[in-house]
Amino acid sequence: MTLTAPGSLQADAHAGGPVPPCPARGLICRNCGATFGLVAEHACAECFGPLEVDYDPEVMRAVTREQIEAGPQNIWRYVALLPVGQNPADRVSLDPGMTPLVRADRLAEELGITGGLWVKDDSANPTHSFKDRVVSLAATAAKGLGYTKIAAASTGNLANSVAAHAARVGLPSFVFVPSDLEPGKIVQSAVYGQTLVAVDGSYDDVNRLTSELAETDEFEDTAFVNQNVRPYYAEGSKTMGYELAEQLGWRIPAQVVIPMASGSLLTKVDKAFRELAAAGIVEDTGWTIFGAQSAGCDPIATAFDNGWDVVKPVKPTGIAKSLNIGNPADGPYALDAVRRTGGAIARVDDEEIVRGIRDLARTTGVFAETAGGVTVAVLRKLVEDGRLDPAKETVVLNTGEGLKTLDPLEPVVGPTHHVQPSLKSTREAGLIG
Repeated sequence: MTLTAPGSLQADAHAGGPVPPCPARGLICRNCGATFGLVAEHACAECFGPLEVDYDPEVMRAVTREQIEAGPQNIWRYVALLPVGQNPADRVSLDPGMTPLVRADRLAEELGITGGLWVKDDSANPTHSFKDRVVSLAATAAKGLGYTKIAAASTGNLANSVAAHAARVGLPSFVFVPSDLEPGKIVQSAVYGQTLVAVDGSYDDVNRLTSELAETDEFEDTAFVNQNVRPYYAEGSKTMGYELAEQLGWRIPAQVVIPMASGSLLTKVDKAFRELAAAGIVEDTGWTIFGAQSAGCDPIATAFDNGWDVVKPVKPTGIAKSLNIGNPADGPYALDAVRRTGGAIARVDDEEIVRGIRDLARTTGVFAETAGGVTVAVLRKLVEDGRLDPAKETVVLNTGEGLKTLDPLEPVVGPTHHVQPSLKSTREAGLIG
């Protein structure tokens, strides 16, 4: 199965306007550079390295700010820079994106950041995580490649998004998750009425199982969004980088702190900045990328600390379950991006993660899940260690909604007072004189 990249403008099936040409010319191996068509493969047939989308630089350079700004208020405004979805009729999407970029002045003051601090809040997406960006592209690619079902291995947010996308268009879906997942994510995946399979094991165990299932006859008509259509899926994360630049007035922030599970989000935000600069859409002012991991699952941070080019798998623990990928597929490429931009990778423990969630909520009104707590706590640590420049503009990414991960907070937050329904009781509690 292959996708066909249009070489010229076509009629827009919805609006009657022009559809931009697809800039994707095929897939390319990130290791050996071998090239392939726009097919349903994620591993190189020559060296077994990972495949990613290869773009025509001339088509990318033809994209303008004005063209983007005229688009819809979602990720599809960047369709001229994406591998699928040029014709709106072909999209399988919840139309995520254009999420708030929140100015975090109070948090900046507490941390001693003087150059400006922003929070990119992707909890505002339809299923309340950044995964809606990647699933919209993966599901659209799956449709174009002829698949009739979609599936995923997930630590929670991806399962939520796959099930919701499938429900929107009436596709069957199968999501496989660790059985000890947070209850909020189990409920959100189950409510869409799709097939939800709880697996007794870690995410890495779940991922191995789905890799085996993808090779069976029973699942030959199924697109596993983070496996056989992974090259298209991963490109959805670029839209967060595009939005950051656009929301800042078409400039790239000097410093970005990004949570890491597989490491893919970090590499794709960096890729988005490089693409915008290469296309002349923004000025190439340089940027520094920082990675954030939980101490309970820190294989990329460990590799960074030791100067390794390879990432050694670990057995995940800790409360940041959405980041608990012990064998991160994009780990080496995340290391490359951090090192190339002069950044760093840090880890924080569970207590620091809870503090990070509370600090962000208390100072900005943004309630992050545990991954967001990791990012804010790592930001604090990077400032304290002198590895992040407080005089430079900084953006941190919140990738999910706090209501999905309530368990770590329940022991430490709650009512500040308990009163009877009377003025006397309220006065005795010290709330009035």
